[in-house]
Amino acid sequence: METSEDSLFEQAMARYQAGADAADVLPDFLQITETAPRQSAGWTCLAWLQLLCDQPEEALRSARFAVKLNGQDPQARINLSLALLETQSKGVRDHIQVVQQVMAFAPDLSSELKASIADGLERRPGWKSLEKVKNWLEL
Repeated sequence: METSEDSLFEQAMARYQAGADAADVLPDFLQITETAPRQSAGWTCLAWLQLLCDQPEEALRSARFAVKLNGQDPQARINLSLALLETQSKGVRDHIQVVQQVMAFAPDLSSELKASIADGLERRPGWKSLEKVKNWLEL
């Protein structure tokens, strides 16, 4: 059975994927994480939107929580790496290595990550931290 949180998540994702501005979708994901705080995907998306909206401190908190909930999610790890870079914090290499390991065991995820990185660079041109992560992952 689909919950209202699932429906809100799907609607917010659809709006983002249709080209809605990150700042317009951000409040939806704040609400999703408030109503479903154990849903790692909500925190992962929230961190990504916060990064796109140049809110690195908030993104760092959200990304850390997403990784805590699902340490195997490569997008959550990428978001955490980006937030660490943006806040000039330590620990980036460990998360990049986990993403590389996950990609080695699940190569089908590479295309999803490539698309995500391309989306980020399109929505935030010249994003130096994302360009670094892209180069490290060789995507």
